[in-house]
Amino acid sequence: MIPPLDKSSLITVFGGSGFVGRYVVRALARRGFRIRAAVRRPDLAGHLQPMGAVGQIHAVQANVRFPESVAAAVEGADGVVNLVAILAEGGEQTFDAIHVEGARAVAHAAHAAGASTLVHVSAIGADPASQSAYARTKAAGEAAILEEFSDAAIIRPSIIFGPEDEFFNRFAAMAQTSPVLPAVGGGRTKFQPVYVGDVAQAIAGVFDGRADAAATYELGGPEVFTFRQLLERVNSYTGRNRRIVTLPYWLAKLQAFVTSPLPNALRPITLDQVRLLQTDNVVSEQARETGHTLAALGVTPPKAIETVVPAYLERFNPKGQYAHYRS
Repeated sequence: MIPPLDKSSLITVFGGSGFVGRYVVRALARRGFRIRAAVRRPDLAGHLQPMGAVGQIHAVQANVRFPESVAAAVEGADGVVNLVAILAEGGEQTFDAIHVEGARAVAHAAHAAGASTLVHVSAIGADPASQSAYARTKAAGEAAILEEFSDAAIIRPSIIFGPEDEFFNRFAAMAQTSPVLPAVGGGRTKFQPVYVGDVAQAIAGVFDGRADAAATYELGGPEVFTFRQLLERVNSYTGRNRRIVTLPYWLAKLQAFVTSPLPNALRPITLDQVRLLQTDNVVSEQARETGHTLAALGVTPPKAIETVVPAYLERFNPKGQYAHYRS
């Protein structure tokens, strides 16, 4: 087992100002830990400070592509969390640079600084044999982490939902303007959405002494859905009735190729994301059998999407937010 950290310990969180990071920082701060949020733009991380007591949370500049900044960010830290990842490549932000070499830099610096605990967040589906570069580099990143820090805990979540997510919000926004919602590959791919707050509590659970050393934990919510079923939920939660149409994989790949010159923010999907959608994204039988799931890290029961998602998708309702109060 990874021993628990003293509550006055210092934990460096790489990517602490992002979607998952802000929840991790909050969960750790509530346990009394001191937090150093290592981010590329500390001037944009002011929203983290109110999550703790005065002086408990501090943002510093770091970029995992620059090992010197990583080493400075972990100096004196007792624990380290690496949350840095990208969904699509752009410029110098490549999968290899971020998922593999960036992860290696964090693990190397954590070991050199004498940190006792390292948590690395990967993803369900990480596989060195995957057709997706995202999944391949996630697997390579896990290997790099364990080469540099042999006792690290690896966390693999399914798709993560929460008020700031890029899944439900993206399709809800699409439903505002598009008459159809695309079910890539027929929408048969299976997902096990997990709430961002539960992921944060699981990560904090590692520092509570709940995790096995060098173990991989797979995090999924209480229900498994097909992609089509999730799109149906988007329709329901936004009060819309958009037609869900099948988009064959070949056509999705063609669309990804044609839109490749556009900035990532304007692209509906990338070729690598189409490849990723060809594999189910659920907790494996092995993880369930070995007990390397949310429950082992102290999260029971996990939140279901219907208890969280409808509230933050209500703003996409055609009758406006709070429409259910008026009716």
